[in-house]
Amino acid sequence: MTTTPIIAGFHPDPTICRAGEAYYIANSSFEFAPGVPIHRSTDLVTWTLVTNALQRSGQLNVHAAPASTGVYAPTLRHHGEKFWLVTTNVVEIHRGQLIVSADDPAGPWSEPVYVDGAIGIDPDLAWDEDGTCHLTWASSAPELTGIASAPIDPATGKILAPPRSLWTGTGLAYPEGPHLYRRDGWWYLMLAEGGTERGHAVTIARARSLHDPFEAAPTNPILTHRSTGHRVQNTGHADLVQLADGSWAMVYLGVRPRGQSPMFHVNGRETFIAGVEWVDGWPVVDEDRFAPVPPDHSFVDRFDSSDLDQRWVSPNLFPHTFARWQAPGRLALTAPAEGDPRPVLATRARDPEWTAEARLDTSRGTGRLLVGIDGSHWYGLTADAETVEATVVIGPASTTVARVPVPPGDGVKLRISVREPAATGPMPPPEPDIVELAVLTASGTPQVLGAFDGRYLSTEVAGGFTGRTFGVEPVAGEVVVHQVSYRAHTATVRT
Repeated sequence: MTTTPIIAGFHPDPTICRAGEAYYIANSSFEFAPGVPIHRSTDLVTWTLVTNALQRSGQLNVHAAPASTGVYAPTLRHHGEKFWLVTTNVVEIHRGQLIVSADDPAGPWSEPVYVDGAIGIDPDLAWDEDGTCHLTWASSAPELTGIASAPIDPATGKILAPPRSLWTGTGLAYPEGPHLYRRDGWWYLMLAEGGTERGHAVTIARARSLHDPFEAAPTNPILTHRSTGHRVQNTGHADLVQLADGSWAMVYLGVRPRGQSPMFHVNGRETFIAGVEWVDGWPVVDEDRFAPVPPDHSFVDRFDSSDLDQRWVSPNLFPHTFARWQAPGRLALTAPAEGDPRPVLATRARDPEWTAEARLDTSRGTGRLLVGIDGSHWYGLTADAETVEATVVIGPASTTVARVPVPPGDGVKLRISVREPAATGPMPPPEPDIVELAVLTASGTPQVLGAFDGRYLSTEVAGGFTGRTFGVEPVAGEVVVHQVSYRAHTATVRT
């Protein structure tokens, strides 16, 4: 069974569609802006980021979103020569489900319409033979339990008939993540159940019409790794796609925990793929059909133009609100006013072992290179014109563990390295990884300020639904970023 994700590092809740010979996957983005990354592939194992769908404040408001809120599970579909994306912004859950559309998945995506009255999370869009669009979601309305559905006009968001409850699942906790499919005269309804932790599972049911009772598959759950020793855990929240050759595949989320019990996953929920066969009218999952190869996520960004790469996001803020391009190799970041959200020019950590470096000009301010799960769980290096400090923040505890002078040279060069811990006996090491903080001399020699247990930057400790990101934060005044690089320890850097 594969242990390699097709989209690694904090890309949960995958949804997939096909247009011609190309496939597209969208993922949840929570409090980060821009939101909803979209990847493209023609072979289902090699994926390229093409955009973040929600690029504008009119599409996405996460300014006051606490950690692990904001944009929950989307659904991406291609219908009528258009791409449709529906999702939930839970900080605006009272507005109902959010729908945008585009002629090209690379954008631009439209301004949103909202489905007023469809209160809940994890929406789905499906069309019947008559061309009617059906919105399905995990309802949070007390009068409408389980998975609800209603016909809608996706262009306006108008509900065309009263919502009805379709299915409440097999009895496991948190039935959610619904996807409806029409196949061979049946409606199939696939769910995530058991919670997105170790009990996560994929279940499915079917009915002849949306007004009939749904019959659960006799082999439910059709995918789960619960109570096994598989290296990929928390598997669930799946979506199906029919391939160009008529066969089927499934994408789903999973995590790769490490360390001793309860084990710790640090890069978030990631996207995996499996094959699907239909046997006696039910999908059977084949986890061995595809053989993804870990891609090279390495990069060097010298900020040569005013267009930021799509990899860059920020919690609560669009990067353009605090990042100003001055010239090639000069991206100025401005610290927030009192009371505003913390700006962090961030990107997702993608690999088990990696090194990130940043070269900053801190002559007019204070800047920080950090890695973390959220604003209460991070390790970082904070530099001003004179000193560099190493800081560890774990919940309410914040400690400065070292302070050194800024080495002579052109700006200050900061480094974060993440590596697997050394084995010392028959048991695995207790921590999932070691996070090392260092400042570099002009010649590149590292001065290590500390190495720290990575479990405190894991979901099992921090909670929530995201994963590690790293990046540069302007702490005070203005900080100029000359270059940021990321290198997977088994990869060669792409320039």
